[in-house]
Amino acid sequence: MKYSARWIALSVGAVVVGLGIVLAMQVGNDPRINATKSQLVGQPAPELSLRALDGTAVDTNTLLGKAVIVNFWNSWCIPCRNELPALKEFANRYRDDPGVALVGIVRDDSTRAIKAYVKAEGIDWVIVTDPDSRAALDFATRGQPETFALDANGLITGAQIGPTTLRDLESLLGSAQGR
Repeated sequence: MKYSARWIALSVGAVVVGLGIVLAMQVGNDPRINATKSQLVGQPAPELSLRALDGTAVDTNTLLGKAVIVNFWNSWCIPCRNELPALKEFANRYRDDPGVALVGIVRDDSTRAIKAYVKAEGIDWVIVTDPDSRAALDFATRGQPETFALDANGLITGAQIGPTTLRDLESLLGSAQGR
């Protein structure tokens, strides 16, 4: 009897610990909770030196003078896929505005998968690859999707951790434009 009571106590303890871990993971993945202010807001954006899918160089200097929305994502990320309609609508609204740029930074994904996804989804804004995750590390991303707003001087004015909506993107743009 003593032996089975010990096993029952250990089993109950293991279940409680397991449920605690699962709950902590769920809370950690909740975008409403994760939509906290990035430590980088108010700081100069990290230096970027990346390549777009078409091979052109995209660096910090090419982005200066514009309000820039930088979105970290990848093709297999479900929340990234869920925010795509908002990004498309945002890109369409500002396509002809030379003072606004949308840049997607992809990490942890193959170039082939990225190109296939971009083509299949009709993504027509600048997409760059971050093969060594340097940009993601420099921006201190916690995962993806994660979106940052940069003003014309390269200062980070806003951040959204987790999927964005069109309203979020407009708010980020407003912060980058000083509205």
